Amino acid sequence: MDISTILQQIFNGLQLGSIYALIALGYTMVYGIVRLINFAHGDFYMIGAYASYGLFFAIGTLVASSFSGPTAAIVLFLIILIGSMISGGAIALLANQFAYKPLRNKPRLSSLITAIGVSMFLEYFLSALPVVGPSYRGFPELIKKATYNFGPAIVSNYVLLDLGVAAVLMIFLTVLVKYTKIGKAMRAVSQDKDAAKLMGINIESVIATTFLIGGSFAGVAGLLAGLTYPRIYPYMGILPGLKAFIAAVLGGIGNIPGAMLGSYIMGIVETFATAMNSLIGEGIAFAILIIVLLFRPQGLLGEKVADKI
Repeated sequence: MDISTILQQIFNGLQLGSIYALIALGYTMVYGIVRLINFAHGDFYMIGAYASYGLFFAIGTLVASSFSGPTAAIVLFLIILIGSMISGGAIALLANQFAYKPLRNKPRLSSLITAIGVSMFLEYFLSALPVVGPSYRGFPELIKKATYNFGPAIVSNYVLLDLGVAAVLMIFLTVLVKYTKIGKAMRAVSQDKDAAKLMGINIESVIATTFLIGGSFAGVAGLLAGLTYPRIYPYMGILPGLKAFIAAVLGGIGNIPGAMLGSYIMGIVETFATAMNSLIGEGIAFAILIIVLLFRPQGLLGEKVADKI
């Protein structure tokens, strides 16, 4: 590979890693709080993509008639971005309330199996809906695609958009967890639920907030994925969800910086592997999982015992 190809692949890997990171953060936050591997999280990503698709056709004409030029595209994107967050967060809250909360004090295996059931229910339920169906749909071009030169590499505005949105959300999450009251409550609950309860913290409220944030981030990832790889279908969350989980394990499940680091490593490695062979690119994530579990099961950054989220 020449230098321009290498830079191009790095940018593509960072773009893919940004999408994985927004999904992986939900995995790692929920695990840090309730010790649940929420395998339905990839489907919250799918819900975000479909909500974005529906919003475009519901309000696209209205926005285009109310604004002109680039302003219309920006306003439409921001509205759909908020809609994707609301949809992903809402479905995550419903899953927590009706599927996970009743099993809170049951063996963890029960919650894990339930998470798989929630995932399959969402996929098959949407496939059965006449307005959705099981077929692929082309995702609309919310923002006109453009390219820019970064040295020898050519980068599209979608790459910059994905990186920018992911960076803003990750900075927001970091500030929220470190410096706000709800963030301190999350850290307290992740460290010791019983002690946090004795200190007056509403455990269920903290758990619900964690699901809401994780689901909303996954919803945004669905929107960005729809823009970047413009096709959606009800089973689109399976592989990205698994790969984002592997990225969280690679960085250290339960550790927010670890989830970010693991996601970007995963994105870059997968992009380079795909450039060599598409089948290798699809399977490299699972090879990474095996290697991590064999040689460093706690992940690259390890799992913080006293401060997991």
